[in-house]
Amino acid sequence: MKLNRKDILEALEKISVSGDSKNMVESGAVQNIMTFGDEVVVDLLLTTPALHIKKRAEVDVMKTIHEHVHQKAKVKVNIKVQAPEKTEIKGKSIPGIKNIIAVASGKGGVGKSTVTANLAVTLAKMGFKVGLLDSDIYGPSMPIMFDVQTERPLSVNVDGKSKMKPVENHGVKLLSIGFFTQPNQAVIWRGPMAAKALNQMIFDAAWGELDFLLVDLPPGTGDIHLSIMQSLPLTGAVVVSTPQNVALADARKGVAMFQQESINVPVLGIIENMAYFTPEELPDNKYYIFGREGAKLLAEDLQVPFLGEIPLVQSIREAGDIGHPAALQENTPLSDALELLTQNVVQETVKRNKSLPPTEAIKITTMAGCSAVNK
Repeated sequence: MKLNRKDILEALEKISVSGDSKNMVESGAVQNIMTFGDEVVVDLLLTTPALHIKKRAEVDVMKTIHEHVHQKAKVKVNIKVQAPEKTEIKGKSIPGIKNIIAVASGKGGVGKSTVTANLAVTLAKMGFKVGLLDSDIYGPSMPIMFDVQTERPLSVNVDGKSKMKPVENHGVKLLSIGFFTQPNQAVIWRGPMAAKALNQMIFDAAWGELDFLLVDLPPGTGDIHLSIMQSLPLTGAVVVSTPQNVALADARKGVAMFQQESINVPVLGIIENMAYFTPEELPDNKYYIFGREGAKLLAEDLQVPFLGEIPLVQSIREAGDIGHPAALQENTPLSDALELLTQNVVQETVKRNKSLPPTEAIKITTMAGCSAVNK
């Protein structure tokens, strides 16, 4: 079998890059086509760096050639992104912070804050300089998880300006609205007031030099999320879900939020929490209480990385309640799972930084400006 370059070109005229009204050939996305018997190599040049658009273009090319040229053709797609060497960040950057990663979930109760706390501690154990911003204004839990409920950020002078010094424990610098409210005090704020408080914790803080700033987002896809993405040029986002269908449906929406064209924050991957239950007295037994590999299958469906799974064990809850995150344990199945998960997050962050330009802080002045609202 010998493939014909002309047939391949005609087939690629049937598809377009996501968001482009012209087909791949007409728009100039197809740079070159090489054939070697039953093998074909297609070189694409894209102007959009979004990971999901790159993956979709690759899948579309392979599918189209198999359907319209030859179903057994061996197809390889090379994708290059034409982006400015230096991208202007439309928003305030924070000097000294290399990577800002948002940890999100579509719904509450999936253990997002527990995952964030243990991710931060594991990064610190690996030698990284880590900060954690608890942006869950209405349900801050990080002061409890880090055993610093009674602590208060101090005021320090930085270049003639008064700044908040984050509270530090377990090698992680931490700021949370929980430091400024009483334990029995409900935070009853409208969106603008919550956004203002967040901006103060972000920009009026003396974070210093950080390799990672993790932002623990509240559940859902609401006002706080937009405020964070308008304020910060996020490196990427991580979505946490349980394997349960109800949680997966909302996790899908969480991924879709970051992939909106008006937001366009790279999704580094999905984490499956409470993947299975293992009782302490039966360490080799696994009980799939909430379903099996649901988040892994969702990641495959959405074509985003699967970062790993965390079992449901009693010690992770107990460790969080006493302010001594489970990641501080040594040589346990749980600490090993958290270490592997964290390694994957670091790997995806490095990969993202090599292949994409810096993310810009989004410009949305009203909810009407967000395409998610119009769908």
